[in-house]
Amino acid sequence: MKSHAAILHDVGGPWSVEEFELDPPKAGEVLVEMAAAGLCHSDDHILKGDMSAPNEVMRSMGLPTMFPMIGGHEGSGIVREVGQGVTDFAPGDHVVMSFVAVCGQCRWCATGAEYICDVGIGTMIPGMPTDGTFRHHTTDGRNLGHIAKVGTFAQHTVVSTNSLVKIDKQLPLLPSALLSCAIPTGYGSVANRSNMRAGDTVVVIGVGGIGTAAIQGARINGAAQIVAVDPVEFKQKSALQFGATHSVGSAEEAMDLVRGLTYGVMADAVVVSPSLMSREDVRDGVALTRKGGTCVLTGMTSQLTHSVKINLQEFILMNKTLAGTIFGSCNPKADIDRLAKLYQSGQLQLDEMITRRYRLDEINDAYADLLNGEIVRGVIDYGVA
Repeated sequence: MKSHAAILHDVGGPWSVEEFELDPPKAGEVLVEMAAAGLCHSDDHILKGDMSAPNEVMRSMGLPTMFPMIGGHEGSGIVREVGQGVTDFAPGDHVVMSFVAVCGQCRWCATGAEYICDVGIGTMIPGMPTDGTFRHHTTDGRNLGHIAKVGTFAQHTVVSTNSLVKIDKQLPLLPSALLSCAIPTGYGSVANRSNMRAGDTVVVIGVGGIGTAAIQGARINGAAQIVAVDPVEFKQKSALQFGATHSVGSAEEAMDLVRGLTYGVMADAVVVSPSLMSREDVRDGVALTRKGGTCVLTGMTSQLTHSVKINLQEFILMNKTLAGTIFGSCNPKADIDRLAKLYQSGQLQLDEMITRRYRLDEINDAYADLLNGEIVRGVIDYGVA
């Protein structure tokens, strides 16, 4: 079948919205008509080369090339066709994507750590996770990759059942797209990784989609004081609507504020989630963390950033913890449903996070808005009921 998608042909972009050819699903696969796709910085990091390399560079190293590739790793949709042997999904099912595929059988899945599944960790390698071949092709016959093996910037896509989570049909599909990445990543950074307890002081550095979800995680789990840090005034104000008790424009301001709020103790938990994490962000996050506290690194960094500088003696003697996380250390098959229930109960705000809706052919304008700090979360609306 023919469909349309936003495609990257190499590092540097821009996104090219064009027609492509899509094969039917094979064994263990599902064809999904997308309803909504969230706009995340991670896709822009691939465009800019922070998480990718040009085809010419990959070929010179004897490695598989990533491009051309359909973008998008956050989204929701409706199952339209299932492949051979698929019994967990049926046409008409409502689903959200999980950019971390979950096999359910490896050591990590078996011990409750689906977020570092051996299958999921390979989702940036081109080709289907089921057999390594391709279902997406350009109109001139070249194979098309799809980011995180889901490719939500397409009207239709074929994915492995390992990358899908079924949701209640009563859930609206547009806000449900955020359950695919932004919400579990941010919420889980606080609830699962930071060791936060009710009554604690939490700092969130960078309050876009993921940071806003982290603020909500802190609020829902009973934080007494939540400090949002972002240089963009719009986001500082927005953070207050989602549960932040204070907002400032820089880590320097946050140092003085948190020192005063805690009588010099500093924050129990810090989540660092800027659009692109720098060495300074890590340094500031650790400095804002109290002794015995936890600093969680949630944002992505450039692949050229290999080291950070912190006060190592203070870090050791103050018994601090510096933690990484992917997907907020959430288990997609279980936690997406739990987060959906928080939305249904009114505790988790999803609709309010969607600042603006876009058509697929407006994707370059949408990313310009994101990079200019004009939106918390933008969503491509495919107009599917």
